[in-house]
Amino acid sequence: MGGRNASEDERLSRVAVVTGGASGLGLAICAHLARRGGRVAVLDLDADAAGRAAADLAARGHEAVGAEVDVADRASVEEAFAEVRSALGPVEILVTSAAVSGFVPFEELTADAWARTIAVNLTGTFHCAQAAIGDMAAAGWGRIVTLSSAAGQTGTPRQAHYSASKGGVIALTKALALEYAAKGVTVNTVPPFTADTPLLRTAQESGLLPGSDVLARMVPAGRLGTGDDIAAVCAFLCSDEAGYITGQVIGVNGGAVT
Repeated sequence: MGGRNASEDERLSRVAVVTGGASGLGLAICAHLARRGGRVAVLDLDADAAGRAAADLAARGHEAVGAEVDVADRASVEEAFAEVRSALGPVEILVTSAAVSGFVPFEELTADAWARTIAVNLTGTFHCAQAAIGDMAAAGWGRIVTLSSAAGQTGTPRQAHYSASKGGVIALTKALALEYAAKGVTVNTVPPFTADTPLLRTAQESGLLPGSDVLARMVPAGRLGTGDDIAAVCAFLCSDEAGYITGQVIGVNGGAVT
């Protein structure tokens, strides 16, 4: 008859949680997952922005909800995931995009700045993965994609705290992939190099990073990455087709890190 059967409908309506989903890369990832038929939960520290992003997806015909979350706060994470389950059902896909960044010479790096960066970028990833993975293991199917960074692969001057946090995300990803592969859960990480995001533009406006023309010359492909470049790969890694890919660092960087 040409219609989808129940199992196909189920595959095309996975419940996806995206942290940091109200802006930048997270927002692009939400859009790509929604276009693939996912029911998307936009989680963000900015509750109003999360609500607007979810409303925009809903206006385009997608099922979406927004919720406030501070990924560094375990109670906030558990409350947000409970809201998602109540509204959409068990979590099947998780993309961890929430992050903080900053530039400071190592000798001037404060303990508070170090702790905050680790708390959001690394411990926040831990909180969200632990909140979601029980649903996935119970269902025998799950997808986790962490957003790390090329800084976690190569290091970056004046970003010791950020580099360490993102290197930790890569290691955590690999450990989870090994532990949950036999349970039908894949765990991969995407480490962007330079992508045109509000975070990048803010750093440029503050004089912390050179202009986009300078940065583009550092990329063999000759341009900065876009949100769609990153989001398309994340969406694929969250699909059924990517079921035999796990524990991998998938560079989407125009050849800048090989």
